[in-house]
Amino acid sequence: MFDLVSFVGRGRVRKKVLKALIKLNSPTELAKELDIERSTISRAINELTEKGLVECLTPDERMGRYYRTTDLGKKILAIIEGKEE
Repeated sequence: MFDLVSFVGRGRVRKKVLKALIKLNSPTELAKELDIERSTISRAINELTEKGLVECLTPDERMGRYYRTTDLGKKILAIIEGKEE
């Protein structure tokens, strides 16, 4: 599990994206909200999805996909933020 903590902690954008996806969001909306390029957001989402920290709720959509943080992602955030249960 701490390999995931390290993975998220090493990436400033990954941490912001993981935290922002606690509430349902799309890459475009997230890019506006965080003031980060959409391509950078998409890359972070793909990396987080591969690790099981984020999930796509609309995988069949070509555009307008929505994502959220998984339970594992929430646990990792809690550890990083010192709010571990």
